[in-house]
Amino acid sequence: MIWNLLRRIVLTAVLVPLGVAGARKLSDTVERRRGPNNRASRLLRQGADTAQTLFGRKPKRRRFGFR
Repeated sequence: MIWNLLRRIVLTAVLVPLGVAGARKLSDTVERRRGPNNRASRLLRQGADTAQTLFGRKPKRRRFGFR
């Protein structure tokens, strides 16, 4: 039972960052082909940002908004 839980945690720790990187790369490719104002690329990038903040490393917090 503990091995199944450990395996699930390890798979999540590996697959989520790979999925986020793939979504970012796909978003860049779509932007290059169709232009920067594309709904699909924007949604892919927002999804990657959300997944990164939920599962990955946390973004640096800025003290002031102008930096």
